[in-house]
Amino acid sequence: MLGANDGIVSIAALVVGVAAATNNLSAILIAGVSGVVAGAISMAAGEYVSVSSQRDSERAVMDRESGLLEANPEEELAELQKAWEHKGLSAATAKKVAKELTEHDALAAHFEVQMGSAEPTLTNPWHAAISSFFAFIAGAILPLLAVTLVSPDWRILATVIASLIALALTGGVSARLGDAPVARAVFRVTVGGALALAITWGIGELLGTSLAL
Repeated sequence: MLGANDGIVSIAALVVGVAAATNNLSAILIAGVSGVVAGAISMAAGEYVSVSSQRDSERAVMDRESGLLEANPEEELAELQKAWEHKGLSAATAKKVAKELTEHDALAAHFEVQMGSAEPTLTNPWHAAISSFFAFIAGAILPLLAVTLVSPDWRILATVIASLIALALTGGVSARLGDAPVARAVFRVTVGGALALAITWGIGELLGTSLAL
């Protein structure tokens, strides 16, 4: 949903800005398609780097903790106990929890303390990159179609309305999936999208007027 939202806002703002500056459909399409390709690649690359970095960090933590557990098991047990004490447990309870967790899976116990999760990230960087790539494109298609298929007089208005409706839907679905307040999410994403569209429309109007002069 986040990738789709980015696609909607990015391309809608781009084509609205260009459409405000010129009625030349070819120029609008060139800018829009270029924006889709660049945005999708950027999203994919960013997601790949982000997930890869997370996996590298987790792997480094696991390698380091594995070595420490082999070399200094008692010190690592004491460290785990202190970590649970910092979370609010009494010394006696923290010691018992640390001991039981160590007996069950020492590496997972220390990994959770270091990274906040007992399990490493299982997401494949390539899967994340491909998902982001197509999510961005899926979101970008609607404003691109709206600005292309509607007559010049209604081109900008149709693109704005279609984009805001799409943003409201994706924002609502995202909130519903995350058990968050739907109305607040819809309001936030539509207001943000409207602001972005208004700014790029204003810039396009100014540039179009300046170039005409």
